[in-house]
Amino acid sequence: MRPPRVFRPAADSPRLLRVRSDDRVELWTETVGTEPSVYGERWAYSGSRSFRSFEPARSKLSAGLVREWRGPVPSEGERWLYLGAASGTTASHVADLVGPAGRVYAVERSLRPFHRLLTLALRWPSLDPVLADAREPRSFSGLVPSVDGVYADIAQADQVEIVVANAALFLREARGALVLALKTASMGRDASAPQHVRRAEEELAAGFDLERSVRLDPFHRGHYLVGGRARPELFREARRARATPRRAHSPERSRR
Repeated sequence: MRPPRVFRPAADSPRLLRVRSDDRVELWTETVGTEPSVYGERWAYSGSRSFRSFEPARSKLSAGLVREWRGPVPSEGERWLYLGAASGTTASHVADLVGPAGRVYAVERSLRPFHRLLTLALRWPSLDPVLADAREPRSFSGLVPSVDGVYADIAQADQVEIVVANAALFLREARGALVLALKTASMGRDASAPQHVRRAEEELAAGFDLERSVRLDPFHRGHYLVGGRARPELFREARRARATPRRAHSPERSRR
């Protein structure tokens, strides 16, 4: 007979749980949602509490944790901005992690996955879908308050610039968290994956104290989890950019 699961909460995120199964450790989240499953994950129950398996093959955040990510993790009561939420696979787990007292503002620009995200939010009360383009953070600034962390999974060549712009606008200034699922294949063919990671780290280091990046292979090829905690320089640069007046448009110059 298989022994019952023993859920052990993580020290930095009490709704993230580890379960030893045979010769490996599984990740689970204590859920705020209700069945059916979001992507075929397993469910378990203990008294009035419900848990969902957090599958590394389906979630880059879970893969990072399996690969010993030591950076920020969403925790109970926090507010997080999620960029590139798609249909909500990982966003639902982030909503689990922040719990009923927290909030996840899940930004997605494509209508088809956003429709699925809306349907999911009916069962995940701490999940707030936002139909918007992460490239234009000011377009949804009226819908998202200041947050404790930014999580991003956006397969764009300029994904680092997009994340920095959102972090500077929405993060609380006191050591706000950033977690980026970096897709190196979207960043061009002029460099190798490790070179792209180094470039991203160099750009982010101007405004963040970074943790060690982790490679997400074999779960997600060419992806890395990158991030850390915001430094005051991030917000000073953003304020300076907003205060710098734009140059006037020159008709003569534009005709050249």
